[in-house]
Amino acid sequence: MLDAAVGQKEPRGKTVTLHAIQEPVADNLQEFHRYFRNAVRSPVGLLNTVVRYVLRQKGKRIRPTLVLLTAQACGGVTEASHRAAVLAELLHTATLVHDDVVDEAEMRRGVFSINALWKNKTAVLLGDYLLSRGLLLALEYEDFETLRILSDAVRRMSEGELLQIEKVRHLDIDEETYFRIISDKTASLIAACAACGAYSACTDPETVEQMRLMGESLGIAFQIRDDLFDYGDRGVGKPVGADLQEKKLTLPLIYALRTTNSSGRRRVMSIVRKRKKDRSDRQTVTRFVKETGGLSYARSVMVDHAHKAQHILSQLPPTPARDALTDLAEYVTIRTR
Repeated sequence: MLDAAVGQKEPRGKTVTLHAIQEPVADNLQEFHRYFRNAVRSPVGLLNTVVRYVLRQKGKRIRPTLVLLTAQACGGVTEASHRAAVLAELLHTATLVHDDVVDEAEMRRGVFSINALWKNKTAVLLGDYLLSRGLLLALEYEDFETLRILSDAVRRMSEGELLQIEKVRHLDIDEETYFRIISDKTASLIAACAACGAYSACTDPETVEQMRLMGESLGIAFQIRDDLFDYGDRGVGKPVGADLQEKKLTLPLIYALRTTNSSGRRRVMSIVRKRKKDRSDRQTVTRFVKETGGLSYARSVMVDHAHKAQHILSQLPPTPARDALTDLAEYVTIRTR
């Protein structure tokens, strides 16, 4: 087992972009797009129309990038690597479509969500279709271990979301529970992508497990960065105050509440419990979190997890793919959306 104790480091002084990170597998990503389009093709007209709309919203493709880069770093991209990347993206897209229905969200990546344009029934059925296509793809090629790894991630994602719903109702979340939630609902799929990439390229179970652990740390850093957006932290990510409006207690606020006095805690929790928060409420909570060191603490934890992922990667032979994965660990901490 690799040493998990990793200290904070200063940035390496170069600009890290997703385009540069994807360069070692640029050709593989082009092939991935072809695989993905073929995987979602259907004879049903409405389904093809909705799928074409989904395909136009390409997103950052971080998960297939992670599968392909890990495969490249662990021995080389194979046909199984491409199928794993497609399966991961199918499952991820399906969960996003279902999430928008659950959250009653009308926008996704700056455009109208599927449920906003075609209503909930079509969105739910589309998500089901994408899930089934992923399962059939894995079964057709007997990618049973890939299917097992990714299916377990979907289980964890569901449990994480349900645990968060439970904790929102009671507002009793602590730091340990927070990490359990984000490990399950976000980091599990990223960890599964890294494990599947490694498994598609090599047969060493220790390497696969180390890449899974790398992905878990990467995913935790990714989610903490997302949570920092709620406080207007650098850039323009999700709408400021979205988590607060939904009564989600994330790491910056959990730390701030833990370190303040009882009167300050009561004052802030009275705002959190409100059904509707106005701009003044959001400003009050944001100021409280900043003044009590919540943002600084969350950034520190985020960077520690990114460095833990980089430490694990340093055990691999030096290759452009390994360097790109190391850059990806930094990218997730500085991204602006």
